[in-house]
Formats: sequence, C-alpha cells, structure tokens
Amino acid sequence: MNRQAVYRVAHATATGPRERNEDFCAFVEPGKTVATVKGMLAALADGVSGGAGGREAAEYTVRGLLADYYATPDTWAVPYALERVLSAINRWLIAQAVTRRDLAGMSCTLSALVLRGQHFYLAQVGDSRIYRLRGGVLEQLTTDHVWDRPDMRHVLKRAVGLDQHLMVDFSDGDLQAGDAFLLVSDGVWEALGDVVMHRTLDENDNPELAAAALVTQAHRRGGQDNASALVIRVDAVAENGWQDHLSAGRRLPVPPRLKSGMQIDGFEVLEVIHASRLSLLYKVKNLRDGQNHVLKTLPPDMMGQAELSIALMQEEWLAKRALAHYFPQVLPLVAEQRSALYYVMSWHAGATLQQYIDAGRHFSVADIIQMGIRTLKGLASLHRLNILHRDIKPANLHWGDDGRLRILDFGVATSLAWQNTGVGVGTPAFMAPELLLEAARASVSSELYAVGVTLYYLLTRHYPYGEIEPFQHPVFGEMTPVVRYRPETPAWLEHVLQKAVARKPGERFETAEEFLLALEYGERRPLSALPATPLLARQPLIIWRSVAIFALVLDFFLAYILFVR
Repeated sequence: MNRQAVYRVAHATATGPRERNEDFCAFVEPGKTVATVKGMLAALADGVSGGAGGREAAEYTVRGLLADYYATPDTWAVPYALERVLSAINRWLIAQAVTRRDLAGMSCTLSALVLRGQHFYLAQVGDSRIYRLRGGVLEQLTTDHVWDRPDMRHVLKRAVGLDQHLMVDFSDGDLQAGDAFLLVSDGVWEALGDVVMHRTLDENDNPELAAAALVTQAHRRGGQDNASALVIRVDAVAENGWQDHLSAGRRLPVPPRLKSGMQIDGFEVLEVIHASRLSLLYKVKNLRDGQNHVLKTLPPDMMGQAELSIALMQEEWLAKRALAHYFPQVLPLVAEQRSALYYVMSWHAGATLQQYIDAGRHFSVADIIQMGIRTLKGLASLHRLNILHRDIKPANLHWGDDGRLRILDFGVATSLAWQNTGVGVGTPAFMAPELLLEAARASVSSELYAVGVTLYYLLTRHYPYGEIEPFQHPVFGEMTPVVRYRPETPAWLEHVLQKAVARKPGERFETAEEFLLALEYGERRPLSALPATPLLARQPLIIWRSVAIFALVLDFFLAYILFVR
C-alpha cells in the first residue's frame, strides 16, 4: 500500500488599523483520487490599496483559482493549468474595472502553492510571499514584483488585473516530510522580518497557532496594513507521487494467452482481434450486461517488464480522459477489480481505414474530406487536453458500422502533464521531417502533418514524399501532386494537403481547428498554393556537388585544349 500525503493547514487574517481587510486566503484539500492527480492548492491574495475593489479582486482571484484549477483537465501540467485559470481571471477583473466605475483599478497580488506527490509548484504575482522552512532554514521562494527605487518599493510592477497580459512567475521543487510552507501578505513579512517569522514557526508546530501568532505579532510590532498568513506543515509525502495509480499495474501479472470461451474477471473471451509483439487485443463479452468490449493487454512473454506495464496503465489513463465520441470509451475499472494487467474499452463493429484499403475499397473525394473533418475534430478535442496521439494513420482510424469515425490506439500518446512529448515515436511514413531528420519532439504541427499524409494516402495509395522505411534517412523534395493519381481532386483540396504536409512546421496549419476550417470551407474560401521551393534550398549538397563536378570537367577540357594545341 503506497504511503499517502499528510498535511496540516491553517490560516489567519486581521484587518489591523485599516478600515477594510483587503486580504483573502484559502486552501483546498481534495479527496484522495483528485489529490493524486491535481494535488492540494493554497492561495493568498492582497488587494491593491488605493484602487477600488481591492478586496473584491483578492477574493474573486482566490476563490476562482481554487474552483477552476480543479476543473481543468487532468492531462494539463500544473503550471499550465494555473496559467490558463489565472489568465481568465485577469481578463475578468479588467473587464469589471472597465464596465464598473466603482471597481476601477481593481487588482491584487497572488501567491499560490500546489503540493502534489513528491513535488511542490509555485505561482507568484506581486509582493505577497511564499517561504519554506526545511532543516532549520527559512528560505524565501518567491520574488517581489516591485520597483527597485526606495521611494517606489511599495509600487507593484505586476498584479492580477493590472495589465492585459498577466506575467506569472512559476517554479517548482521537491517535497519532503517535515517541510513547512508559509504564505504571507506584505502586512506580515514587512512588519516581522525573516528572523521573527522563523522563530514563530519554530515555536508553534500547530499551523493554527503559528498563523494566528504571525498575524497578531505583525500588528503588535506596529504593522499598519492588513495581515494574513497561511501555514502548511507536511507530515508525510506520497511514496510514488501523482502517478501512483498509473504504476499500480506493476503489481498485476500479465495474463496468459487467452482463448475463446475463457473468462477473466467477469469477461468472456470471444476472439483475438489483434496480436503484435507488444500488445494483444481480445473481443470480450461482459457477463454482467452482455455488452461486447475490447480487452487490451501485453503478450505473456512481456511479464516482468515494468516499463511496459506502466506504459499500458498510462495509455488507459489518457484514453479514459478522451470522452468524445471520436474515441472508444474506457470502462472505469480500478486496479483492485482486476486479477491481471489489462484495460477494457467499448467495441464497435466496422473496420479500420487501412483494412478497407487492404480489401480493395476506394473512397470518393467527398468521403475522404469527411474523414479528415472527423479526424480533426477528434484531434482538436485531444489537443485541448494537451494530449498528443503521435500515431495518426489509416490503421488507427476506425470507420464504424454506425457511420462514426473513431481514433484508435493511445499506445504512444503522451500528455504535457508528464512534461515529456518524446522523440522518434510513430510510424515513419507518417512522421514529419523534423521528427526524422532533426530528432525534434512531437508537436501539434507534426500531428497535423500525419493527418495530411493520411488523407493524401487515402486519396492516392501513395505518400507525398515517397514511402519511408524505418532507419531510413529520407529526402523530402517536392510533394507529388495529388492530381497525378486522382485527376478529379479539386484544386482547393490539393492546396490544403500541400499546406498540411509542408516540410517546414511554420508553413503548416497551426491548430487542428485551422485545418478543420480549411476542409469545411473548401472552395468557398480556398487556400493559395505554396510557392515551390528552389532546388538549391531543397538539395544544396547535390547542387554544389554538381557545380564542383562541372567545374572539374571544365578544367580538364580546357587543359586538354591547351596541351593539344
């Protein structure tokens, strides 16, 4: 059983000699499942004095952050989720200040702390502060955003609601049992200083007593501002961090090769759908409700390979979050419900586009345009979750008997929540030039390139730059025009595919939505053809070699003429 994080949290705030308390602080300790993925969040804001609506800005910012952060997709990295939420809050504050005179200039500082697994993450704007007490040393983890001049040391350079473009400082670090974190407004740290705050934390192990003591002392020592403090003591950290539930698969054995009629955890095996070196897919029937499903697992000879077991659980974790009808839906089975390593998803009658092609079926141009539209709608929903599929191709696009197109196989998909998009992953013939030639990381651009190659292949049964085999060093010249193979292809579609599979990422569509609109508008809003790239730019080595050879031949010829005469 993995060790769970244990935190003790408390906060205190006082108005002091001011007429109004413009500070606001709060924290959220979610349930175990949510905490594993999103962590615990604490935040403190200080409304900017001198402007109307300082208290409203502070309260709205903290409440909005604590509510909306937990509504962001699980696949978003913590800094990305915080940035997106804070940017939206910043826009709202500015809009309120513009439309309501009584709230003109409403803005606030913000210090936010997320504790998740074995890491902490900070977000900072303004001059409220975050400290960490570890091993008897109190360290300031944030930087004040104030002007350096002595007469302007209280004037903020940054605040939530101050500028249209919000600049947030993000940082992170490791989390250890025994750590104590302190979030304070300037009414506390300026009045007390680091020495007194350090001593107060040492003398009060109870967070509630520590927070109250800090606020009380700040005003006793002559503090003239609102004073707020939030104290967190970390008594235990999670053993394996936020991916505990992903690595649970390590403890499950790989099932033996299953045959028709065999049963496993309430599922009856009907047939083998797919078998490869790294995966096995079975069509199974749920004995509880009679519904057909697909069970995915590893081949028996992969037993003991922990990295493959974790990868399968990661695949399930990502696929489970793709809730649109453009994907098979994963059954919500926890590890405790399984006697072996596998996951189960919905089954749909039909075939992959590659299977249709192998069977000799040809698609009309109109059909292929619709396939592209549906593929891009599915990818757009993935990209909004910060998920990259990384292996779009006809074999992973399923055309169901219900008329729906579904994207299959999250085997090499990744999320920015893991801060690793991977290098060299995918099927070579559908991989963008920068992935093959420059070892670049996968991106939205490379994903859309794969969609372009897929549509080109569905139309022509060829590849735009020729077939690429594994370990081959390909050469990307000019795209072979689609009309060479399908003369009926409209010019606007040729231009769309030309842009989709452009060699340079900057010349491609920027988003799935942009590519989607190009297909939906079609000839009503056609794209211009990309200019042809000069041969010297495409193949400089060949050109200069040719020039050198020509010069050498010319030299021999001139020498021959001189000697003969």
